[in-house]
Amino acid sequence: MHGIGNDYIYFDCFKNQISNPEQLSKKLSDRHFYIGGDGVILLCPSEIADCKMRMFNADGSEGKMCGNGIRCVGKLARDLGYVDGDKCTVETLSGIKTLHFDFDEKGKVASAKVDMGRAELDGAKIPSVFSGKVISKPLSVEGREYNVTLVSMGNPHCVVFADPDGLDLEQIGKKFENHAAFPERINTEFVKVIARNELKMRVWERGSGETLACGTGACAVAVAAVLNGFCDKGKEILVHLLGGDLKIVYTDERVTMTGGATLSFVGDVELPAL
Repeated sequence: MHGIGNDYIYFDCFKNQISNPEQLSKKLSDRHFYIGGDGVILLCPSEIADCKMRMFNADGSEGKMCGNGIRCVGKLARDLGYVDGDKCTVETLSGIKTLHFDFDEKGKVASAKVDMGRAELDGAKIPSVFSGKVISKPLSVEGREYNVTLVSMGNPHCVVFADPDGLDLEQIGKKFENHAAFPERINTEFVKVIARNELKMRVWERGSGETLACGTGACAVAVAAVLNGFCDKGKEILVHLLGGDLKIVYTDERVTMTGGATLSFVGDVELPAL
């Protein structure tokens, strides 16, 4: 399944138990020798929500949240009949998130609006070596100074307002991800302001590299754009990613994200030795 190109391999753990998802993600995410994907996501039962999501990056590390993935988790749970109606709650390592569905002509979930909760702006809680709000603060990376804005949406993000076109993201993304300022590594977005409330971004995700889209990253970019005066709080912000578009609204109380959820194919896999 994928959310605007951000593709994961999903397992229905209501029926199947996965004993070693970390190694499974490393194996199956390899695009040359296995199925290929940005990682693996497990749809699991929950005692406190309609279902639970566990997400693992391509390097086997577990992520606390995945904005594109949670929409697909909601679609999978609804389409398989584990939840009814036009909304569901999903337990994540970043808390319980609520999704509202839109349906296609066949009654399947086509897109979802996710309440992502409140944006975290305290640099110490991102976490980073900074404290308080970090808005357009200079950071030296490989001898070059960048102005960075830090936002956590369950996952930590470093937003840089610089034209992403032609950027060697493979080279600079790794430098940001493993910078000493971020003890738990960081996701980094490079952003161009297209117009008021319209942005274009590329993202380097910790543990996965460059991806076609990142839901929490798009949320963080919208928040950072408001904080830097490029977009309006409370208004819909259109964010263009390599894989498609997301619609974000940022208020003091919450950030909402709306985007598609697409089933690519269903099949069986013979699990490799882990």
